[in-house]
Amino acid sequence: MSEILTVVSYVVFFAALLANFANNFIRYMHMFQLNSYHAKEQVKWLGGNMPEIIKRHLCAVIMAILLIIFPFGSIAGLLSCGAVLGVFLLINLPKKAKKKLVYTPRVIRMCVTSVIVYAALVVGAFICGCYFPVVYIIAYPVIQLLSAFTAIIANVINKPVEMFINKHYINDAKRIINELPNLTVIGITGSYGKTSTKFYLNKLLSAKYNVLMTPESYNTTMGVVKTVRGSLSAVHEIFICEMGAKNVGEIKEICDIVHPKHSMITSIGEQHLESFKTVDNIIKTKFEIADCITDGMVFLNYDNEHIRNHKIDKNVISYGFSDKYEYYADNIAVTSKGTSFTVHHKDEESAEFSTKLIGEHNVQNIVGAIAVANKLGITLNELKTPVRRLEAVPHRMQIIDRGNSVIIDDAFNSNPAGAKAALDTLGLMEGFKILITPGMIELGEKEYELNKELGTRAAAVCDYVMAVGEKQAAPIVDGLKAAGYSEEKTYVAQNLNDALAKADSVKTGGAKKIILLENDLPDNF
Repeated sequence: MSEILTVVSYVVFFAALLANFANNFIRYMHMFQLNSYHAKEQVKWLGGNMPEIIKRHLCAVIMAILLIIFPFGSIAGLLSCGAVLGVFLLINLPKKAKKKLVYTPRVIRMCVTSVIVYAALVVGAFICGCYFPVVYIIAYPVIQLLSAFTAIIANVINKPVEMFINKHYINDAKRIINELPNLTVIGITGSYGKTSTKFYLNKLLSAKYNVLMTPESYNTTMGVVKTVRGSLSAVHEIFICEMGAKNVGEIKEICDIVHPKHSMITSIGEQHLESFKTVDNIIKTKFEIADCITDGMVFLNYDNEHIRNHKIDKNVISYGFSDKYEYYADNIAVTSKGTSFTVHHKDEESAEFSTKLIGEHNVQNIVGAIAVANKLGITLNELKTPVRRLEAVPHRMQIIDRGNSVIIDDAFNSNPAGAKAALDTLGLMEGFKILITPGMIELGEKEYELNKELGTRAAAVCDYVMAVGEKQAAPIVDGLKAAGYSEEKTYVAQNLNDALAKADSVKTGGAKKIILLENDLPDNF
């Protein structure tokens, strides 16, 4: 009977270890995916979430202590290990994610490698423990702690395989592009505005051409490769390729695959400073999309001083709000129903436009799209209807009318210039103005300063401000206080749902609520 109990104890103990490891590993793999499989960013996340890490790994430590108190083969040891496992699995239940872990082939390969690494460590510890029982007490908590780094280790082990697979996919994408000599590729990049402009340009060019664009925010090298291999065909006349980057050289890498005929830079600003380090590196990287153009056009938003002041020897088509530019907009009128404006092409042609979209920055992006479409043979008058039919890109100044309130959903990836533009738009609207925001991220050493500025700007526009997340809220609240904003009009919410519930309860004296959602942090923040 005692032998059976001992075997059962071993089974329960190892099952408990495996269950605890699996639960923790899935969490860490999810964060690793959100951190773009970058080890440095993953380690930073681990360091910034130590309370959660400790909570997750206390289970293994307590089980090791129980092994000292209750030896294998005892009912007390069996029950206590099972109880500890149950409690820790319960308190570490997976949270509802905004973006779930996607089990891509790469993730599956990392999972397989991680299981092999984990199994090798467990078996090795078990064999050693047969001769030196103290190994059980020391090794297994350490092995469980390694689950925090197993995804990183597996990624390093798999790197040669991943490089080989990626190279194969990239070469296949190059082959597909080269087999379509009549295809016109338009590259779009920018610190902000590139995804919205891509969607607008797709709609405008579709009035005359068969167009394919990279979907959603597929703007990395492998995202572009996936689009080319999975969707691009001989029926397409134009391919609009959005290009994003967090490091110098990443846009050039995409350009070397798709070879854009024309390119466009929508903006340059303080974004991804944690990886870029300086604005000069951002400028250099964004202009990689212009450097690759030989006989095509480079469309530049000259309202942006970083773009305007960077001189290049290319066929530049400027656009913005000044009559000094080749394409410009004026007579802009913004209401909660939409925006009207006039677009001029030098002194040659002009037309009046209207759109359901709100905000001057949307007009700026539309003018850029109009410039490209016009240069590719669609007249301004022909573009009136497509512009009028433009829909807001989800979570980018998207208007949601709820009857007694209007939500301006600008929750996607906020940045200093975008946040300023959103607040400027909010200021133009009539009603009781509420800002809900967790602030901005990935701004490096300037994160506190820029979020404090966000609070100061909000104080001049908003009737009520709700900062989301105690840690993230601090600089915003400091900015509000510096501007003399009333504490009675400030609320620090635990999460977005808490903030929305508070917004619904705020009394406005009969005025309609205009609620701006400025950014929504991903799960790894």
